[in-house]
Amino acid sequence: MKLARNAAFGIAVILGSAAQAQDIELPRQMSWTAYDTGSAGFNQAVAIGGELQKATGTSLRVLPGKNDISRTEPLRQGRVDFSATGVGGSFMAQEGAFEFGERKWGPQPIRLLLANNGGEIGLSVAVAGDLGIETYADLKGKRIAYIAGAPGLNVNMEAYLAYAGLGWDDVERVDFGGYGASWSALIDGQVDAVFTSTNSGPAYEAASAPRGLTWPVMDPDDTEALARMQAVAPFFARTKMTVGAGLDGGEAVDGAAYPYPVLIAMAQTDGDLAYNMTKAMVELFPAYQDKVPGISGWHLDRQNFEWVVPYHDGAIAYFKEAGVWSDAAQTHNDDLIRRQTVLKEAWDKLDSENPDDWDAAWSKARRKALADAGLQVVF
Repeated sequence: MKLARNAAFGIAVILGSAAQAQDIELPRQMSWTAYDTGSAGFNQAVAIGGELQKATGTSLRVLPGKNDISRTEPLRQGRVDFSATGVGGSFMAQEGAFEFGERKWGPQPIRLLLANNGGEIGLSVAVAGDLGIETYADLKGKRIAYIAGAPGLNVNMEAYLAYAGLGWDDVERVDFGGYGASWSALIDGQVDAVFTSTNSGPAYEAASAPRGLTWPVMDPDDTEALARMQAVAPFFARTKMTVGAGLDGGEAVDGAAYPYPVLIAMAQTDGDLAYNMTKAMVELFPAYQDKVPGISGWHLDRQNFEWVVPYHDGAIAYFKEAGVWSDAAQTHNDDLIRRQTVLKEAWDKLDSENPDDWDAAWSKARRKALADAGLQVVF
């Protein structure tokens, strides 16, 4: 992972944020979509919105969405300005995979503004504490939550199962209509494991409930297990989990994570709006950095400019001003936009052919287009 490292700029942001806030030009009212109420993503969006209003007078309305589709649809339709989402609404929407492979969707021109690379948080599997589970292999035969319309959650759970050499056939899949419902079921004893961020509100609630909560431990030396995980979800990397339910104040636990949440726009989002939103996120960071657990990963120094989703031109303009955008980052960004173009062209070609079995035809066409273009094939 290649991160921006510019300590001098970071100090300047801290010292000058109050004075520079007046130079941020945003509408008086804005809207984001985010995760369900109580989730880490929702709580962070609300905290950021509070400081945004204090500094600029902009009122931020945060609309909770129970899954990736409900968070992305308002963004696609232009009913919200941005979305604070995860890999489902960003990478998988870009890929036209899973629910985004349905005929009414297809590969989306997603663009990134900023991401929370909060190294102390884990994106992991929360397991009911009354089961005595210590490793991911222990999940075999257990009841695992599957969230309808949320490929970002379900593929991540699949990646953890793959880490242990397991698949959905090795567990009892229990379907839910939303993220919140799966947590209620875990607390009530109807399901055993849910994918989540370690610092989510429901995780803290479950930890204090009678069943309790545990986090299975990853083996930092098991490179083959990690390779199996990344074959399913290439956006994961190892981390030391220190923030979250049952983790705060204790010893670090080996786990994995990826940027969460990520703030995204569409390619057609106005460049000035994207520039000023990025600027606000960076320069107001000192004001919101301690508001909720796990929010520190939004800092400019934590950004990975060579992740799996391209950045918006407006965000890039700000990064260039800040002196943190490199030629390597631009080359990587151009490659990612090329990937989106390859996928969109494959989609349009298939659409003109109007196959009877769309799902099967798109799955085949998508993978072939990526392979023919010399690009990594996932999903």
